[in-house]
Order: sequence, then C-alpha cells, then structure tokens
Amino acid sequence: MAASDSEGERLQKVLARVGIGSRRSCEDLIAEGRVTVDGEVAILGRRVDPETARIAVDGAPVGVRPDLVHLLLHKPVGVVTTADDPQGRPTVVQMVPDEPRVFAVGRLDVDTEGLLLLTNDGELAHRLTHPSYGVEKEYVAEVEGVPTRATLRRLREGIDLDDGPTAPARASLVGDAPGGSAMVRLTIHEGRNRQVRRMCEAVGHPVRRLVRTRIGPIADRALAAGSWRELTGDEVRALEVAVADPTT
Repeated sequence: MAASDSEGERLQKVLARVGIGSRRSCEDLIAEGRVTVDGEVAILGRRVDPETARIAVDGAPVGVRPDLVHLLLHKPVGVVTTADDPQGRPTVVQMVPDEPRVFAVGRLDVDTEGLLLLTNDGELAHRLTHPSYGVEKEYVAEVEGVPTRATLRRLREGIDLDDGPTAPARASLVGDAPGGSAMVRLTIHEGRNRQVRRMCEAVGHPVRRLVRTRIGPIADRALAAGSWRELTGDEVRALEVAVADPTT
C-alpha cells in the first residue's frame, strides 16, 4: 500500500494505540526509519490495515490486530497443555475464556506446573518457540539429594541426552528442601520434551517437583496455581523486543 493511499489508519495512530508511545513519539520512530511495514521501511503518512499489516519497530514485531489476546496462566499439576485430551484430563484452554480462541505457546508436561503463555498472536508465538531466538525459560526444581558444585557445572556446560547434548544453561543451588532434597534453579533456552527433568535425571538428581517461574522477561510470583491474567501492554512489548530479528 502506498503512503498516499487514503485507505486504512495512519501508522503512528496504530502504534500509539498498542502502547509503543505517544503519537508524536511514534511519528519520530517512523521518521528515523525504525518502523517497517510488510518488510519495507515506513515513511510518515503511511496508512495500514491493522488486520493484515506486518509491523515491526527496531526489528521487533508489533501485534496490532484489534482482536489479539495475550494471557499468562499458572498451570497446575495434572493439567495438559493441549486443546483436547483423549484421556479426558483437564486442559489449559479450559482454564481461560472460550473467546477469543487461544493456544498455548510451547508446552509444560502434565506433572510440571508454572507459567504458560496462551495467545492468538501467531507471529509472536512462533518467535517465542523458535530456537533461533533463544528465549529463556527459568525453572525451580526440587530434586532428590543435593547437587555438588561439580554437578551444577555439568548442568551449566551441557548434558548428553539421547537426542543430543543440551546447550549451556544456568544452574544454581537455591537451598535445601525437606527429606534430603534440594532446590535448584535452572535457566534454559531450548524447548525439548521434558528437558529439565531429563537433565537432572542424567546427573543423578531426579526431579520431585518442577515449576516454571519465568518466560523471557515475564514472571509473576503472585499468580496462584490455576489462575490467569492478561499481560499488560508493557509485558507484551517486552516479549516483542525479546524476539526482535537479530539481523536488524
């Protein structure tokens, strides 16, 4: 769509509405060449259709469709990360409103609890789960026994699993737990099936309880198991920045 076209909304108005900044500051972003529409650098006066335009600021995609929803759920143990379950177990989509329809970003296994994003923002979801963007996921695991410094170093350097070695991670001992167990904080940026559990098992410290406490820049210690809330505009923007195209 050419800048002179009269159809659609002015780009700075669309950006301001989703919280990028004031209309004036959004005009400045456009004038500085920091905004693209459908892969092309935008100019002042550009009009866009929020339903179809692919807009990015500094390489970070900006969701501008008016129907986009971004939810944060604290998934309890026993709930599956699918839309339907043949075994009749409760699902994460049953824990949030039916409309608009959303899907989970990534997975948490049925025995793991903690933070899970649900959205209908396909572009953001794709980037959050694609390994090339390396979005961190932080977990706190209660494990059997107390890992030594050498064991923690093994976790940091990578563990050989049956599907290949893991990437370097961050691992630290949080403290002791009842029954001769310990609390370990692990931060990874891969998305393999049951990865944290398999890493801990491989170093001789099986997981007793596992909680995901952070997804990229998003954390919420006050969100109780089984509860959900909408992300704030600042949180959505922080996620968009976290998955900005590294080549721009």
